[in-house]
Amino acid sequence: MRWDALFADLEAQLEGEQRAALDAEVAERVRIERQQVTLVDRLRAHVGTALVLDTGRLSVRGTVREVGADFVLLDDEGGGYAVVPVAALEGVVGLGRAVAPPPGAVLRRLRLTAALRGLVRDRAEVQVLTAGTELRGVPAAVGADHLDLVLLSAGERDASAGPRTVPLAALRLVRSR
Repeated sequence: MRWDALFADLEAQLEGEQRAALDAEVAERVRIERQQVTLVDRLRAHVGTALVLDTGRLSVRGTVREVGADFVLLDDEGGGYAVVPVAALEGVVGLGRAVAPPPGAVLRRLRLTAALRGLVRDRAEVQVLTAGTELRGVPAAVGADHLDLVLLSAGERDASAGPRTVPLAALRLVRSR
């Protein structure tokens, strides 16, 4: 009987050590996987969710409509759309822990320039914010790294100066109504 108790105790110790080793391995794998998660992956998991995107100069509230490789498109609370480059984000409020699976080939190629070309096609009046400037106009063209914007003066196109070219790296927010 003493032998049975001894073997039972040794067996329990072994099971405990195996469980602890498994728990440690799972925790390590979770840490490694978490290190590979990008902000874009988390944002893509929140399509349809209301978030607040902070760009430093302005916080934009809205429901995530689409997430591309380098931008977030929101249905803005004001009734329009807001395109926010991921590089312009200084913070996100309301983001849960969910992570979307890796994007397909099409989503990996969906970039900020594609979203801006949609605004050019729609001839949408937009508000453009950079780190130091707020502009109102109609997007005329989108290049590989810039946006041409025909400025509006008192609600009408101001053709006198020609389009204003804004580098995409300077964009913080493009909002349409």
